[in-house]
Amino acid sequence: MSTPHLYASETRQRRTSAAATHDRMADVSPSAVEDQSSSRSPSIGDTNLDSDDAELARLGYKSEMLREFGNLSTFSFAFSIMGMCSSIATTFNTPLLSGGPASVVWCWLIGAILNISLGASIAEIVSAYPTNGGLYTASASLVPARWRAITGWIVGWLNLLGQCAGVASTEYGLARMIWAGCNVGYDGDFEVSTGMQFGLFVGLLIVHGFLNSLKTRDLAFLTSGFVFVNVGATLIIIIVLLATTGRANMHPASYVFGNVVNQSGWESDGLAFMLGFLSVQWTMTDYDAAAHISEEVKKASIAAPVAIFVAVIGTGMLGWVLNVVMVLCSGDLADLPGPSGSAFLQIMANRMGKTGALVIWPFVCLVAFFTVQTALQANARTFYAFSRDGGLPDRGLFGRVNRYTKTPIWSVWLVVGIAILMGCLDWASTIASQAIFSMCALALDLSYTIPVIGRRLFEHRPDVNFKPGPFYMGKWGLPVNIVMVLWTAFEVIILAFPAVKPITALTMNYSSVITVGVMVLSGLWYIAGAHKHYHGPQSNVDEHVAPVEVSPYEDQKVVSDDREGKDYQRTDL
Repeated sequence: MSTPHLYASETRQRRTSAAATHDRMADVSPSAVEDQSSSRSPSIGDTNLDSDDAELARLGYKSEMLREFGNLSTFSFAFSIMGMCSSIATTFNTPLLSGGPASVVWCWLIGAILNISLGASIAEIVSAYPTNGGLYTASASLVPARWRAITGWIVGWLNLLGQCAGVASTEYGLARMIWAGCNVGYDGDFEVSTGMQFGLFVGLLIVHGFLNSLKTRDLAFLTSGFVFVNVGATLIIIIVLLATTGRANMHPASYVFGNVVNQSGWESDGLAFMLGFLSVQWTMTDYDAAAHISEEVKKASIAAPVAIFVAVIGTGMLGWVLNVVMVLCSGDLADLPGPSGSAFLQIMANRMGKTGALVIWPFVCLVAFFTVQTALQANARTFYAFSRDGGLPDRGLFGRVNRYTKTPIWSVWLVVGIAILMGCLDWASTIASQAIFSMCALALDLSYTIPVIGRRLFEHRPDVNFKPGPFYMGKWGLPVNIVMVLWTAFEVIILAFPAVKPITALTMNYSSVITVGVMVLSGLWYIAGAHKHYHGPQSNVDEHVAPVEVSPYEDQKVVSDDREGKDYQRTDL
């Protein structure tokens, strides 16, 4: 293309004000292909276009979804994607049984503090690019023109892989939590076969697939209450554990904060200690999930990044308190994880009694259920955005919005299918299936670093024009970004280590193998033919439209109509 702007030259001449803003997606070729299933969805040409849809149009996309997520539901979505108490319960065995009590407490605290740099860096970019593609879309706009397609391709596949692993691992963890509750209920006299575990896992995924096929309004209403269950369950566990554990049965501070117990098989106590980072990194991941519903959020450039940032801080603080209390009341380490296989649940049962633990445990499972619900929703929107840009060999199938629900139902069921395939690792071995936990954090965190690095390396290039959104760190942005990149480089190495030794085919951590394998295959696919149809984020805005001007009258809008060459007023009823 001869110019870096989004539209053809004659369109730019008619709409100079709109074209000026399209520098964010410079050199992105126009693709005016519309989804036949959403012909009545709002776009930049609609007379009821609001500021959110106008901003989306400036980024090169027409609005095809309904904006039903307000501040509460958006924050609840961002907070629930981390699933605090359920995520800690799912991964609590790893730090406790690998590095001991000190690993549980310190790895969470260190990770939570450093993860603020991830949350802030991501929130800043999301504020500038509030689209369902999230950092995938942004990454292609933050590098020079000749690298946009390949950068978008790499970030897109890394992000999709990490999100699919997040859905699969959380659902897998939920299935294990349910069976662990059954084990406690039967006093340990309950055997769970691989078939039972996998069958429940698949059944739960299908339920989540149907729930995610609802209308946006229903999803927003459902999501609004997630945060209260999440925080409420966490506080109840903390309070009841402290109330039911006598002071004489609580461990001293020296045990909680200073006792490293290496049961991993690795010779190095330091490495065994650092394996505890899996819990905090798996819990506090998928930061950009709120970005992937941006096209369904009101005031997305503000609501989404603020929700991400606040959720990261809140999860880090309250999660650390929960971890400290769990270790404080844990009892003899030799008795854990117990017959249930879950050290978290066993501690609850030992202190609260079987009845008390089984009354609270369903709420922990419910938090995990909500986490999968939000993770699947975000994942489906990312597939929708990637397909919309021509990144999948599907002829746009997964980039379609259902005419009735205004949601990408095809993408929802694609995620369900991929998650089921990932869950098949459980048939290899229980330890092998743990790879999807590491892979989730590893792939997602890598996908986050690329747009941040690109923004800093190329910010002075004439064909890279980063325009900050309302959430902007200013002079603090560079040091925060540096911390984020260094921390990510460190923790992804730790996440790639096998959790136990000796390393065999059954104990190997396959997260790095699968991640590298997927990236190599996607790279070969791009070289072999995908580069012919994928050129980075593509505009789907109708060119026969103009930007909206807000009328001074309260319920009226003035719209410039290029086809008529004149303005007219429309009163919204």
